[in-house]
Parts: sequence; structure tokens; C-alpha cells
Amino acid sequence: MRPMPSLAKPPTAPPCPCRTEQGPPLAYADCCGRYHAGPLALEAPTAEALMRSRYSAFVLKLPDYLLATWHPSTRPSSLDLNDAGLKWLGLAVKTFEVQDDTHATVEFIARSKQGGRAHRLHEVSRFVWEEGRWFYLVGDGG
Repeated sequence: MRPMPSLAKPPTAPPCPCRTEQGPPLAYADCCGRYHAGPLALEAPTAEALMRSRYSAFVLKLPDYLLATWHPSTRPSSLDLNDAGLKWLGLAVKTFEVQDDTHATVEFIARSKQGGRAHRLHEVSRFVWEEGRWFYLVGDGG
């Protein structure tokens, strides 16, 4: 007698937190996860990819990654990501512009909820290419 085929769905990889816009979700390991750890760690190929990976790092509470991708000239000495009850709800990238070989901007809206109140962070982030990789420099907005 042949064994019965399994009707259970195969396990799926968790979706990446940065992929909340329209379109099919990407697995975390195939999206921001590869920049958070492993052979491609800290090597986001574009400022937009770095911005997305930084959003995911906020969601997943990865302060070491955030500090490592922050330009030394504007980087804080430490980060506290333990905001009680903060839940990140989604990210929408509005524009991604390259000014030249070493400068780019990403405009985005990140939605969150804390204490029953919804919040929107609308920012234009500036990035700089140095030492063979992108760094977050500063954000305008709030």
C-alpha cells in the first residue's frame, strides 16, 4: 500500500518586515536578512536597500546593525529600541533618488502604533557612499 500524501502545507519563511507595500512579500532571508548577517552583512547595494534593511532592524530590534550602518559623523553613541508597546505596522517607500555616485535620498513613510495611538514617520533620509558601502547620514522630517 502506498503512503498517504501529506496534506500539510510546507513551512514558509517569515516575510520581511520592509515588504508591506503592494506586491508579493519576500522572505526575510532573501531580503533584509542577508544584510543583517552572513556574507552580505552591511553590504546593501543601494541606499534604498539600506533604508529598508534599517527599517527591518528597527522592527526586529537590531541596534548593532543600526549603529554599524549609521555614518560616524551623525551616529549616536547608543540606541534604546525597547519602547514599551511600540509595534511597527508598515513601510512605504515614496521616492528613491541618486544625486551622484556617493549621495542618495529615500523618502518613506513608516507606520507604527503605541499605546493605542497610530503614528506616521514621514522622512527624507540622506545616505552617503564611503569605504565601499552605504551609510545612513541624516533624516529630514518626522
